[in-house]
Amino acid sequence: MKVLRSFWLWSVALLAVVALALVAAPSSPSAASRVAHLETLVKCPSCDDLSVVQSNATSAVAVRNEIATKVREGRSDNQILTSLEDVYGPSILLSPPTSGLGIILWVGPLLVLGFIVLVGVRLARRRR
Repeated sequence: MKVLRSFWLWSVALLAVVALALVAAPSSPSAASRVAHLETLVKCPSCDDLSVVQSNATSAVAVRNEIATKVREGRSDNQILTSLEDVYGPSILLSPPTSGLGIILWVGPLLVLGFIVLVGVRLARRRR
């Protein structure tokens, strides 16, 4: 009887957690939030290290309008970023690419950190 009671309590608890997760799950983003997010990922073509959302240059305004138009057309975020890369080159994105030589910018710091930890562990063992 005690096992059956705990089973029901755990079942109700699990059901409550699943229901809470479904209620709290984010819905699909609105067009305005997608445009705002994409604008933070794209660099102003005529500025140094500013996103299009931070710049009022005419080229930045043109890119913002292009992003908004493509979102309204129903294109995915990846399609929009790829089309901007095709027009302006890979330097239009504020984050480095995750393929080719750009992978070094992502993996390099992790390798350096791992090397530092390895050297620290070896030095600590020698001191003992």
